[in-house]
Amino acid sequence: MNPQRRYSLAITLATLTLGFTTVAFGQDYPVRPIRLIVPFAPGGAADTTARMVADALGKRLGQMVIVENKPGAGATVGAALVAAAAPDGYTVLYTTPGPQITNPFLMAKLSYNPDDLVPVTRVAWFPNVLVVTRSLPVHDVQGLIDYARKNPGKVNFASAGIGASSHLSGELFKTAANIDISHVPYKGTGQAAQDLVAGNVQMAIDSLSVYLPFIKSGQVRALGIAMPERSPLLPDVPTIADQLKGFDSTAVNYLTVPRGTPQSVIDRLSREVAAVLADRELSARMIDMGLVPRASTPAEMAAEVQAERTKWQKVIQDSGAKPE
Repeated sequence: MNPQRRYSLAITLATLTLGFTTVAFGQDYPVRPIRLIVPFAPGGAADTTARMVADALGKRLGQMVIVENKPGAGATVGAALVAAAAPDGYTVLYTTPGPQITNPFLMAKLSYNPDDLVPVTRVAWFPNVLVVTRSLPVHDVQGLIDYARKNPGKVNFASAGIGASSHLSGELFKTAANIDISHVPYKGTGQAAQDLVAGNVQMAIDSLSVYLPFIKSGQVRALGIAMPERSPLLPDVPTIADQLKGFDSTAVNYLTVPRGTPQSVIDRLSREVAAVLADRELSARMIDMGLVPRASTPAEMAAEVQAERTKWQKVIQDSGAKPE
């Protein structure tokens, strides 16, 4: 056999061996517990959802999925840990838009490369809702827009802080509606909600799960759901997009793994999460929390991340938003 043929045969055998090894790795995975990193403190909506998914996912995989809270620096501490972890599928990030979608444009410097986090699957959409204080004389989205145009600078929107989903949602609404409204940042949605109920600010576009009790008690008025479809929890409340075509400020929760993780492992995780979310009992619990459970393929999630990055980059640049 001539040297050229021996070289070609060696390359072919090496490629086949690598392929068989990768398949075998995917079939064997997992053989030990998986760490699910949540870049927030315990008790929040993302943490609660992550724990629900982790418990069910562990049962399907036959290995424990252990939630570890790594809060700090706008969720970048946990994101950096996962980005630098071994790409073997045993360290997974449960993430919201911050680490990969908005922080790259809000923060001057990150301790990790956002592109080193590879999307695995969507877990859920967290719908926002447009609410106003009861004293504001408006009853629908168009009425709010008309009022704001007649009273420029007199409508304030509350948020959970600069750069938060509620802040960027308000900025997106301001631009889409072409109105002059002012941002009032708070240290968390809880404080913002309290001031909205008290009438100290006029509106907010924030988490449906947080504002739902205030809506049901009549303390605030819901004008629109900030995603393309209505919420089963508020079936009579239209979407903002009914008046502002294409408006969507939904916050997505999804899983990522370190770049270099075998595709077979990514695909396995994606399939198993989809199976978890297909469970009617778990899905119903998430819907009751105000979430929209909706799995995706890795490719679909990667496309969504890119589309969201493009959208929010423009909002952040136009608003001049910078974290406190």
